[in-house]
Amino acid sequence: MVEEKARRAGRGGRERVLAAAADLFARHGITGTTMEQVAAAAPVSKRTLYLHFPVKDELVVAYLRDLVRSGDTLHDVLTRADLPPRQRLLAMFDLPKSEPVRGCLFVDAAAEYPDPSSAVHAYVREQKLLMLRLVTDLVAELGAADPAALAEQLVTLADGAASRAMVLGDPGYGRHARAAAEVLLERALPTI
Repeated sequence: MVEEKARRAGRGGRERVLAAAADLFARHGITGTTMEQVAAAAPVSKRTLYLHFPVKDELVVAYLRDLVRSGDTLHDVLTRADLPPRQRLLAMFDLPKSEPVRGCLFVDAAAEYPDPSSAVHAYVREQKLLMLRLVTDLVAELGAADPAALAEQLVTLADGAASRAMVLGDPGYGRHARAAAEVLLERALPTI
């Protein structure tokens, strides 16, 4: 028993902390989760937790970076080489089927860290601007007359759909935004 506990607290502590944080953040929210809860769920000592993440903001940014690396974000949808640009754009509205419906974890993090100068909010802003650039490039590739305006409309729809899906508990809510996106694309793109 003591040997097993020592093994769990040794190697892989950072990964266990991130996994525990992801689970707790999903269930209780970021600000509703304490560092002590993360340490207990990992399980690691507080010393180990703070060695890897001296402040909670660093843990939250690492959690968001892990999310980006996971391949389960809109960035990955928008950069899929196996789909043509229009399909990639419409795939933004295919919300992940999860229980509970979580919405956009980046928007959630920004809402919980509203100070624009915080490291968490700054990282979320960086990711949202990257999403906008990717969408702008795709609509430009499709020949939109005003790619910047169309991209803003599409990302606003995507973020709104994710937020409403979470609030309403409806994982299929993206269908409404997808229908609106199809109309926007049809009107903004040249006919062939």
